[in-house]
Amino acid sequence: MAKAGLSKRKASPKASKPKSKEAKKESRSFLKKAGTQRKAKARPRPQAVNSFPKGFLWGTATSAHQVEGFNHNSWSEWEKLPGKIVDGTVSGPACEQYKRFARDIADLKRLNTTSYRFSLEWSRLEPEPGRWDDKEFAHYARVLAELKKNSLVPMVTLHHFTNPLWFEEMGGFANPSSISLFGRFAREVAQRLGSGVRLWCTINEPVIYTYFGYITGKWPPGKMSLKLGRRVFINLLFAHAAAYKSLHQILGPAIQVGIAKHFRIFDPLRPTNPFDRYVSQLYDRIFNLSFCQALLEGLIPWPLARNKRIPELAGTLDFLGINYYSREMVRFRPTRPESLFAEYSSKLVAPKNSLGWEIYPEGLYRVVKRCSAWGIPLYITENGTSVRDDRVRQAFIINHLRELQRAILEGADVRGYYYWSSLDNFEWTEGYTAKFGLYAVDFKTQKRTLRPSGKFFSQIAKNNGLVLG
Repeated sequence: MAKAGLSKRKASPKASKPKSKEAKKESRSFLKKAGTQRKAKARPRPQAVNSFPKGFLWGTATSAHQVEGFNHNSWSEWEKLPGKIVDGTVSGPACEQYKRFARDIADLKRLNTTSYRFSLEWSRLEPEPGRWDDKEFAHYARVLAELKKNSLVPMVTLHHFTNPLWFEEMGGFANPSSISLFGRFAREVAQRLGSGVRLWCTINEPVIYTYFGYITGKWPPGKMSLKLGRRVFINLLFAHAAAYKSLHQILGPAIQVGIAKHFRIFDPLRPTNPFDRYVSQLYDRIFNLSFCQALLEGLIPWPLARNKRIPELAGTLDFLGINYYSREMVRFRPTRPESLFAEYSSKLVAPKNSLGWEIYPEGLYRVVKRCSAWGIPLYITENGTSVRDDRVRQAFIINHLRELQRAILEGADVRGYYYWSSLDNFEWTEGYTAKFGLYAVDFKTQKRTLRPSGKFFSQIAKNNGLVLG
């Protein structure tokens, strides 16, 4: 699930607006580097090279609130508040996948994908505390049956940013009782829907959820408190552990349970400046490492805690899902204690997507290499970009997959790649301005149109290898 970048950005330009000379130059440069620049000569038929490991999963990812339509949760209420969404929209019908899921799954099959990562909408399944909606459980059972019919391996996410309203009103994950409530939710899901599901993500991007919801206040519930953010962060750790225990108790040891963790590269803006290096390392420790370290080693590191050891957290990751999009350049700012004395931005001269995020493929290699040291299987659970020029999306895909393959050839145990996203959708605070989909969506008619980048991705998935020509 893509989300607002950490860097500041301007509102996305309209599709009809002509590109600036600088933007055209950057686009041409990026395309040339990727080897996808258009040529006058007829191109040879694509060939698959550099095959990925046997059984490697190729998929796409979505979240319930962004594609289903007409959910009633913490985000649907937040969207109604003035100024919260860039284009002033609300999710509303979204992609209508709730009723179009069979057709959308057939479209995924046509992409030659072998897996689909999606989330369950908690507010549908438990609309009131302790009341389970049989009709909604039956709906998701049909979704899983349709995936099985199309030979698509499901990767199920339990929490992807949205909360039931009753849960939000009691304080959400700031309330200690959230831990047992989330564990109870996981247990009910496992009992009713768990048969045939091998891959589970408990929580999507817990640090992003904490940062935007409880520190910057840009997401629901709109809080701005480091103290509260720390509490939510720690409760999310225990909520994951509770869900991990529930899933394994019901479904046994054969399943794999992990999280989808957003990783971002934090590089010093001035590499020789010791203060820039220090704050970039501090951000890296807090944002990238701390949550995983707690679940792998049972250690909550400073500054979130005083290196507190909690044994019951240790070993509660069977795999790690990596969500990777971009990097930030970090500069020391002594006048900004509220942001830990740091200012971050995208690299000034670099290819960027329509949201202003730097396109930095090498970052995926760097993240995978670092995470592989933890010794557990890895999945790229999200990687994608929002662009107006679809050739740039194609270049994004091939360049990131080249970096991923480099890490695999050097020994990284990566077992799947999920492009974000199969469909253009409601992108949180960006509303409908961002275009991440391999399928373009006309939100007036709900017509899906496969982009050229989608055809390109389908060839990679079909051949289990990079497509060059």
